[in-house]
Amino acid sequence: MSTGSRELTSIEICAGAGGQALGLHRAGFRHLALVEVDPHAAESLRENIRTRRDWAWERKKCRVLEGDVKKFQPIGHILNPDLDDRTHREFSDDEALRRLREEGGAAEKEKYLLAPGRLDLLAGGVPCPPFSVAGKQLGMDDDRDLFPEMLGLVEELRPRAVMIENVRGLVEPEVKFRYYRNQIKNRLRKAGYVICGWRVLEAGDFGVPQLRPRAILVAIREDCYRGFDWPVPQKKIKTVFAALENSMARRLGGRESELYQQWEREVKNGTVAPTLVGGSKRHGGADLGPTRAKRAWERLGVDAMGVANDEDKMVDSDRDLGKIGRGPKLTVAQAAIIQGFPEDWIFSGGKTARYRQVGNAFPPPVAAAVGEAIKDALARTGPLHDDPDPGFEPEGDPSDLDTTIPFQPAFPAFEDDTADHGGALVR
Repeated sequence: MSTGSRELTSIEICAGAGGQALGLHRAGFRHLALVEVDPHAAESLRENIRTRRDWAWERKKCRVLEGDVKKFQPIGHILNPDLDDRTHREFSDDEALRRLREEGGAAEKEKYLLAPGRLDLLAGGVPCPPFSVAGKQLGMDDDRDLFPEMLGLVEELRPRAVMIENVRGLVEPEVKFRYYRNQIKNRLRKAGYVICGWRVLEAGDFGVPQLRPRAILVAIREDCYRGFDWPVPQKKIKTVFAALENSMARRLGGRESELYQQWEREVKNGTVAPTLVGGSKRHGGADLGPTRAKRAWERLGVDAMGVANDEDKMVDSDRDLGKIGRGPKLTVAQAAIIQGFPEDWIFSGGKTARYRQVGNAFPPPVAAAVGEAIKDALARTGPLHDDPDPGFEPEGDPSDLDTTIPFQPAFPAFEDDTADHGGALVR
């Protein structure tokens, strides 16, 4: 998809293994850079760009930048996407870019480098520190808060649109983190953006067989704003059975096998899965979540006490495939299907590293739906629209001044993102 005669371009930070990148690519955006700190996830991005037939544009022009987003400097390090392929190859290595930055004249830099205002979309699944009221409450002083980095990149790049994904707990209940959200929105307004809203979208409404609400912020630059419409939820839910039917039949010995028929009877009692959990490097190996989630998976015929080895690497069939009275464990590939990935998407690293990439991903179908809405908004013509909500909002928590007002924590607690883990929809 193009704007005029050129492709719609995007840069994504905190890209993970590519859930959001895949969704935005489906919507018509072409990636100039994907920034990710985890080496396994960065390798997943490189492998999928290298091998996927429909990612030929990215093979030529996308940089997968492995490292801390705080060190990401797009101006001077990302090439103008309108360069022809030969010129792009000539300047694509780090040494050529360094010479251009340090020795090139103003006209050369304008011609060859990405300029502010030229990018169509800046996107990112920006993490929020998991601090509860009972924690240290370091708030914006915590070095894991990457919202300031995201907003700094907005000010530097001045993209036509901004998309930020986060946990539902940042938005609901509305009062809980109101002042932190206001700071983010006010900074975007000062940078010249219209806030289209901060909307909670449920992955199950967009063809993902999982209960996974995500909070999405969309903002559009004032000189590009002609309205914005949020994606409309689908009417039909995709069930766990529909998603895993073929792979379970293959793993469990066919549709006539006792193990498969046991799983089919159980899984048809439910509809969508509980929220997959990626976890962190500080917390053990891969499994399907806390106790409530494990019970929900059990009702869907799945043993959630760990993740199965890949089909071609199975060493213990009782552990991985289950037995009468206990269902099979999911493989990483099956967890990826539950997250909305295609079966041929590549995840690099060992089993635990790959499962964490899956569990922490933004479901591609949801990203695609929002990407389509942004693409539609940027393609509109005619008079610009006024900002429907231009007023700046209060940033100071009154509880800082009046101790009789309950404290409002600066960030969502870890529990805010796990509240739905046990909520598989059971008939």
